[in-house]
Amino acid sequence: MQIETITTHPYHDQNPGTSGLRKKVKVFQQSGYLENFVQSIFDSLHDFTGKTLVLGGDGRYFNRPAIQTIIKMAAANGFGELIIGQGGLLSTPAASHIIRKNNAFGGLILSASHNPGGPDEDFGIKYNVGNGGPAPEKYTNAFYQRSLTIDSYKIAQIEDIDLDRIGTQQIDGLTITIIDPVTDYAELMQSIFDFNLLKQSISSDYISLLFDAMHAITGPYAKRILVDMLGATPDSIINAEPLEDFGGHHPDPNLAHAQELAERMFSPAAPVFGAASDGDGDRNMITGSNFFVTPSDSLAIMAANAHLIPAYAQGLRGVARSMPTSQAVDRVAVRYNIPCYETPTGWKFFGNLLDAGKITLCGEESFGTGSDHVREKDGLWAVLFWLNLIARKRQSVADIVHEHWQKFGRDIYCRHDYEAVDMDIANGIVEHLRSLLPTLQGQTFGEYTVKYADEFSYEDSVDGSVSSNQGIRIGFENGSRIIFRLSGTGTVGATLRIYLERFEADASKHDQDAQAALAELIDLAEQFCEVKKRTGRIEPNVTT
Repeated sequence: MQIETITTHPYHDQNPGTSGLRKKVKVFQQSGYLENFVQSIFDSLHDFTGKTLVLGGDGRYFNRPAIQTIIKMAAANGFGELIIGQGGLLSTPAASHIIRKNNAFGGLILSASHNPGGPDEDFGIKYNVGNGGPAPEKYTNAFYQRSLTIDSYKIAQIEDIDLDRIGTQQIDGLTITIIDPVTDYAELMQSIFDFNLLKQSISSDYISLLFDAMHAITGPYAKRILVDMLGATPDSIINAEPLEDFGGHHPDPNLAHAQELAERMFSPAAPVFGAASDGDGDRNMITGSNFFVTPSDSLAIMAANAHLIPAYAQGLRGVARSMPTSQAVDRVAVRYNIPCYETPTGWKFFGNLLDAGKITLCGEESFGTGSDHVREKDGLWAVLFWLNLIARKRQSVADIVHEHWQKFGRDIYCRHDYEAVDMDIANGIVEHLRSLLPTLQGQTFGEYTVKYADEFSYEDSVDGSVSSNQGIRIGFENGSRIIFRLSGTGTVGATLRIYLERFEADASKHDQDAQAALAELIDLAEQFCEVKKRTGRIEPNVTT
C-alpha cells in the first residue's frame, strides 16, 4: 500500500461542539479541511494499529466522498479493519451498537444530526470511543488542540471502495467489511421489546401508526422493523427514502418541522400513534391522536413504566437527564427510590454513568431518550418503547400521559429557540445574564421569588472531571425554573435556547396550554435576557 504524506496548514475553527464538528458543506470541501480534522483525531488516539474502526453516516450530501477519504486515511494510519454501513449509511444508534458488538476501537459518524443537508447546508463528523458513545471532552479538547498545529496528514493511494456491495475485501492487510446497516440493530430491538405482542396489536388494528422518517436515515430501519417484522402497512412510513438534502426539509422531529406528521396526527382521522426521527436517527418525537408528548414527559413516563418492557422488567438502576430537561423524571426517581443524575447537555455526559452501571435510562429535552443498550440516544428505540407501552397498558397516548400527571403532577414546560443570533449579540446576552446572577437571589417577581441564580457546573461522579459554564439557571421557591443556554449544534451564528418550567400539582389544571401557563415566566425571561430587545425579534424561531 502506497502511503502519501501531504503537507497542510491548520484551520483554527475545528473545535468540536456538543456532538462533533459541524460546518457548512463548503467549509468541509476546502482543501485539507476534512483531512486535517480526521488526522487530528488519529494523532490524538493511541494504540489502534491493527484495530477496528466503524464508519458510516446519515447519507446527507458529501457523505460518500467523505467516507472514501476517511477509508484511505484510516488505511494509511494503521487501522486493521473497517466496518462500514452499506452505501455509507449507519444511524447513530446503530453505529454505537456495531462498535460495541464488534469490540471496535471506535467509530467515525458522519452527520450533522437534525441540521439541514445539501450543497449549501450542513455536514458534520464526530468520533465515538470504544464504549460506543461520543468522545468525552478530554478527547474533543485534544482533537482541537492538535488541529491548531497540524502540518501534514497521511493518505493511502488506493481505489475508491464499492460501498454498495455487502461483503469483505482485503487491501494490503486492511480488511474492509460492508454490512447491511439495519440487521444488527433490528436484532437488538427484538431482544429488548415484546415483538410478538406488538405484531398482534398492529395486526388486530388495536394500534394504528404513522412514522415520519423525514427523508433521513431511519427510513430503511423503520421499514424493516415496523413493516417487515411487525406488520404495519407500508403507508405507515412516510418520507421513507433517505435523500442527500432530506427532500429540502429540516430533519428535526418537532411540530414545526414534521408538519406532514403533525397535520395528520391532529386531524379527525389520526391514527393511534405517531412519531418522527431526525437526520441520523437518534432523536424522536412522540404523538398520539390529537396529542403531543413533550420529550421531558416522555422520559418520565418511560421511567415510571419501564418494568412493562421485557428488557427492563427487573427495574431501573437509576436515571439521568440533562440540566435543562424538566424535573418530571426526578419525581419518578423519588417515588421509586432510585438515583437521578443531572448532567450538562450532550449525550457524552451520560456515558460514564451508563458504563458504571449507575443508570439504565437517560434523556434530554431536545427529543433524545435512550438506555444502556447503546451509548447514544435512540429514536426508533423510543418509538418501540411507546408502542410496547400502548400494547401492554391498553391505553391511548393521551390517557397514558394524563394518568402519569395525576400520579406525579405535571411539569409544564417549553423551550424557545432564537436561531442564528449574531455571535456578538448572543455573547452580550450571556454576559448581561452573568452580571445579573449575584443580584437575583431573594428578589420577588410577582408570584416568583428567586431561590438560586447560577451558572451550572458539573462534576462527573465517576471520573471526577468538571465541566463549567453549562448554562445559566434561575430557580424559584415554587420549583419553577428559567434556563438560558447557547447551543453548540448550529453552524450559523448562535442559537439562544430559553427553557421554562413550572410544576402544577392540581389535576384540574393539567390541561392548560403551556404557553399560557408559562406566560409570566416567558415575560420574566425577556426581562432578564433582553433577547427581543437586543435582536429586534418579536418571537422565537421555534417553540417546543
